[in-house]
Amino acid sequence: MNNKYTKNLENVIKQMLRPLKNIPLNLVIEGISGNKILPFHKKNNKDRLLLENLIQAVKIASNDINMKGLYATRPNEAGNAVEPFVKKALVKVGYKADTPLTKGNKKKSTGYPDIEFTDQFQRSNYLECKTYNIKNIATTQRSFYLSPSENFKITKDAHHLLISFEVFPTARKNVYKCKSWKILTLDNLLVDVKYEFNSDNRRLYIKNSILAEGRV
Repeated sequence: MNNKYTKNLENVIKQMLRPLKNIPLNLVIEGISGNKILPFHKKNNKDRLLLENLIQAVKIASNDINMKGLYATRPNEAGNAVEPFVKKALVKVGYKADTPLTKGNKKKSTGYPDIEFTDQFQRSNYLECKTYNIKNIATTQRSFYLSPSENFKITKDAHHLLISFEVFPTARKNVYKCKSWKILTLDNLLVDVKYEFNSDNRRLYIKNSILAEGRV
């Protein structure tokens, strides 16, 4: 009986360590939040006008970024630095843009997505901001992350969009500028799930586990 239980337990853990591949993001969002990702249709007049305004906003943001520079140690870390530029640009084109509210009606800056904005048709849209190095654009380097949360930031059916800037280092240390940009819809995005085991300080630093300690 014990051997069978141990074997079953080992099999369960082995299955947990196998990543789930190519899961549609729209199913993940609906499963976590109960809200749907609305598909983006280029031939739809409302979506077409939305895209035109986003293009205008990303051009404004690009110009502002290149005037002031982005401060980051690596290109992919500049994503957080572009967010304020994008928010201001969205406001300049007439949109209301802010940090998304959770189901608890509180603003949460960390986690997906970065921005929620209302377009000219009073529709809610979620927007993620990214940066990339052109050398890595076609690689398998992970660049999109989403973690389930009790205070999830998705509370509405909406478009899920992403603006990404190609950045390059300037002569100034840790300062980047952009040379191109992309606007993406995420309604067709496929994602993977990789399980993680973790602990906390309370369990890590228990007395029975400490073999030695001292002061310097």
